[in-house]
Amino acid sequence: MAFTRATGKHRGASRLARRSAGIAGVAALATTGVVGTLASPALAADTDDRSAEDTGLMKVIADESIADQINAQAAAQEQEAAEAEARAKARAEAKRKAEARAKEIREAEERAAREAERRRLASFNLPVAGSYVSTGYKTGGSLWSSGSHSGVDFHAAYGSSVVSVGSGTVVEAGWGGAYGNNIVIRMNDGTYTQYGHLSSIGVYVGQSVEPGQQIGVSGSTGNSTGPHLHFEARTTAEYGSDINPVAYLRARGVSL
Repeated sequence: MAFTRATGKHRGASRLARRSAGIAGVAALATTGVVGTLASPALAADTDDRSAEDTGLMKVIADESIADQINAQAAAQEQEAAEAEARAKARAEAKRKAEARAKEIREAEERAAREAERRRLASFNLPVAGSYVSTGYKTGGSLWSSGSHSGVDFHAAYGSSVVSVGSGTVVEAGWGGAYGNNIVIRMNDGTYTQYGHLSSIGVYVGQSVEPGQQIGVSGSTGNSTGPHLHFEARTTAEYGSDINPVAYLRARGVSL
């Protein structure tokens, strides 16, 4: 008797049939190469992943090496810049110190020059260089109207240079009667000096004079017996206020 499936009913394939079909399908896939194709991508993917991992690691190492080089170069440049700045500061400081030292030296020299000039202007000297007193102060005789010499005579050949004994201002320059051509100077310390019997006068009233400055030339004008310089020291510009001229000059550092 033959068995048939009921009409309108569907039954699943038997276990044997499913197994047979599976084997047959695998065989067919193997024949057509589908299995090989399916397997290859998985293997390729595994290989590619390893390659990607290897390449990425090398890239990270390379990047770190470049970064280290850049950092080292930046650090070296910063160090060089710092050293250059330090050198520049050192040069600037050395220049400042040198300029300060030069200024100190210059100021010291200027002070010394001013002091030397002050001493020079405050100094006194002989009215005729290298001369000596030939007639002393208060020497008596008929040659003088007052009966005695109101000053001193310095030896001076005709035409000798006559200079101011110190700093002052000329208050008289011209004919002085018995004194002949004479000059009176008000000294900076308030005293007065007088120079008589000159052959010529080289200054004018109101002129400032310095120590050793030539003011005239010696001669024998006025009441004189021969060429010489009559010199007086006074407390005023007027005749009769005379003081000892030798003591006057010595008190101001003049040797005679």
